[in-house]
Amino acid sequence: MLQTHVRDRADAQAITMDEKQTKAIRLVANELHRLNNAMIAAVETGLTVELQRGARHHTEGGFWGDLMIPIVHKQR
Repeated sequence: MLQTHVRDRADAQAITMDEKQTKAIRLVANELHRLNNAMIAAVETGLTVELQRGARHHTEGGFWGDLMIPIVHKQR
């Protein structure tokens, strides 16, 4: 179900994008789906995983994207 929401949102946002941007956002959506599955697997093993912004990537055109780092907590 989560995969559908990610894909639907990416597809809706891609309507106003050119082909290169559409491919890029679909790649992000696909990788996000893989990340979400990995997060579920980690939680199922007894870990708590929080994603925090570690940095922000900027371009000269004023565009940016957040780069994430995992913060992992193991329950005793």
